[in-house]
Amino acid sequence: MTSDTPARRRARVFSRRRGAPSRVRRRLGAAVRMLAALALAGGVYTAFTPGAFAEDNTQLSTAAQQGKELFDTSCITCHGRDGQGVEGRGPSLIGVGSASVEFQVGTGRMPMTRQEAQAEQKKPQFNDDETDQIAQYVQEIGGGPEIPEGSLTDDLETDPDSLARGGELFRVNCTSCHGFGGGGGALSSGKFAPSLSDATAEQIYAAMLTGPQNMPVFGDNQLTPDQKRQIITYIKTQIQDDRDPGGVFNLGRYGPSTEGMAIFLVGITILVFTSLWIAGKS
Repeated sequence: MTSDTPARRRARVFSRRRGAPSRVRRRLGAAVRMLAALALAGGVYTAFTPGAFAEDNTQLSTAAQQGKELFDTSCITCHGRDGQGVEGRGPSLIGVGSASVEFQVGTGRMPMTRQEAQAEQKKPQFNDDETDQIAQYVQEIGGGPEIPEGSLTDDLETDPDSLARGGELFRVNCTSCHGFGGGGGALSSGKFAPSLSDATAEQIYAAMLTGPQNMPVFGDNQLTPDQKRQIITYIKTQIQDDRDPGGVFNLGRYGPSTEGMAIFLVGITILVFTSLWIAGKS
């Protein structure tokens, strides 16, 4: 058995000391290679990703590009980049279509001033052209329902049959929330059905297509485009442009019951005071 001489012990110590730097160099080399790989991946991403985004933007129409500028300054905080939505702030706009923008932005409900149960109608922040540009941008990035071009009521206003069918459809589908006179009404959880007195034909059509707030969606499977136009014709001619139901006084537009009660109370009061005056004169 070979004896463990001092010379052998010194050789082993020297060998261990000489091997230690070798392990450190290997670890440093691995770290350097890792950093180099990460830097290379970051460089490739930086080089090619902006070009991809630029290419996508050039595919937008001129109106959509203008709408994107408006969207990025007024809507991106809540709805996120490219309309993807922001959790806790605003939903995704992918698939809502230009019809939703026409209703929400065109009536001033968007942008919202604060988070609440329901966005209330107010003076629009954007004019009609700007609203159309934002709508076009949302349509091109995500698709969805669109308002048909052209007039929605002109060719139906003189057709008694279409007007009658529109009234029937309105009473079946709309009066439970908006009332028979279109005055609106309260719903659950602080929500409400708005009045239809100043809604445009485009806004009504967009609301039926998209179902804003608490309103159900009336797709083409539930109400055909012609039926939607008949409802709009009825609202425009019989609720907005025409008389109050049951009489000439606008008492909440509830019909003859309210006006009859008011006339009865006013008439009885006048008769009572007249009788007292006659009795006093006697």
